[in-house]
Parts: sequence; structure tokens; C-alpha cells
Amino acid sequence: MLTRAYQFDLNSSGVAAGEPLLDVSGVSLRFGGIRALSDVSFRMRQGDIHAVIGPNGAGKSSMLNCVSGLYRPQEGRIQLHTVRDGEVGSTDLVTRKPHQIARLGVARSFQNIELFGHLSVLENLMLGRHIHMKHRVLAGMVWFGPARRQEFAHREFVEEVIDLLQLQAHRHAPVGALAYGIQKRVEFGRALCIEPSLLLLDEPMAGMNAEEKEDMARFVLDVNELRGVSVLIIEHDMSVIMDISSHITVLDFGKVIGDGTPTEIAQNDDVIRAYLGDDE
Repeated sequence: MLTRAYQFDLNSSGVAAGEPLLDVSGVSLRFGGIRALSDVSFRMRQGDIHAVIGPNGAGKSSMLNCVSGLYRPQEGRIQLHTVRDGEVGSTDLVTRKPHQIARLGVARSFQNIELFGHLSVLENLMLGRHIHMKHRVLAGMVWFGPARRQEFAHREFVEEVIDLLQLQAHRHAPVGALAYGIQKRVEFGRALCIEPSLLLLDEPMAGMNAEEKEDMARFVLDVNELRGVSVLIIEHDMSVIMDISSHITVLDFGKVIGDGTPTEIAQNDDVIRAYLGDDE
């Protein structure tokens, strides 16, 4: 748990807790003749840990790729709500490029680790600050005055993320030399360094042992409960999902077959059939 008052506010959307943050409406995605998503709709509220689950090939990662701008669906809308000048407005993410979506406060981690193995933990996390850098190449080459002050400010932010994720002992270690579970934690930290209001996590606990999963679940809960970051998560470990999620959307063959609280999903016959098969 966090034991000190951190200076950064990760909930940059300004949307009040419990109010709509992300609206996915009628999203369909095709790759040639393959339909990855079919008329997918769900709503995510500010402050939720919202899980997207389903069997392999259900379209979960494709959905996250649509939200983050890596894929552009042929149909539907994905609206992110933010407060501007005291009023709630919305932006359709379908029309935005990935870097524009990141600037709106949407960050993500990937199922397969996407870090720079030859760089240190600190350097990888500093890369997450790039969208907040104001001084450009020429100022950076001089590294005095405003450019130096800017780097120190971003370094202070990164050090707080290092403390939050208990990465102090690995600060200067090359990421490629670290254990897999620590690398996953570094990637999670790099996403936090973007200062997201919406954090997309694609199987953050894949390949971890039980202790590492417990640590990662605790970090996700800390970020959500204590910093107000809304989390859209994909994860195959159902015990973890049932423990930490406030809402769950279930996909099967690209279609929504269940949407509700963990208790409602656990009792949903369609979801049970999708995971366990139909005995009839």
C-alpha cells in the first residue's frame, strides 16, 4: 500500500467516480473475411476495474487495440469522456491515432513485454514521460536551464513510480537481465508514467507465479483505489479477476455474451458454457 502522499494525480479525466468514462458502442472489426469483433458494446465507469474476459481467440486483445488506436474498427464508436472547462465532453477514439489517444490519458501494457532490454529500469520508465516533454531537440542538446529543470521534474515523478512498484533495488539494472515478473512490473510502471486516467492492461499477470500475481494484483488495486485510475484489464486467471474486478464483460467469438458484476457473471449460463462447454 502507498505510505506517503504522492504529488502526481493519475486521474486526469476529471470525471466523477461512478460516472461514464468509456462508451463502446456497436464496434465491429474485420480482417479480410475474419470477423474479430461483432457489434461489441459496453460501458465503463470512472473508478472501476473493468475486466474483459473470454476464451482464447474471443477478441479481447483486439478490443484493447481498438481502444488504444492500434486497430481502427470498421463500425461503431469508442467514446472517452473527460472534463474540459468544467463540462463533461467526449472524444471518439476511433478517429484518433495512438499518440493522440495517449495524450488524452489512455495508457496500456502489452501481453508480450515491449521494453528496451539494454536500457535500465529508470531509462525505460523515463520513456513513458515523453508525451509530457515540452522542450524539444535543440533545448535538450544544451541540457541547461529549462531543459535541465524539466528532466529533473520528470525524474522525480519516475522515482515515485519506482517507489510505488517497489523497484528501488532494480533502478539501474538493465531490464533484459531482470526476472520476467519484474519486467512485467516495469512495463506496468512505464504505462503509469504517462499519467493515465484510463489504464489498459493486457494480461499483466501472464506467466507469473502465485506470489508475483499477488504482488501485481495489489499494485493494480493500489493504483485504482488510492490514485483513482480506471483500469480496463484482460486476464485469464479467473480467481484474480473475480477478486479485483468491479465489472466484467465477457466475449466469445467476438460477441458479448455477458456483462455485469463478478457475481452475475459467475451465474451466467452462457458464460459457463463458453468456458466449460455444453454437456448436452
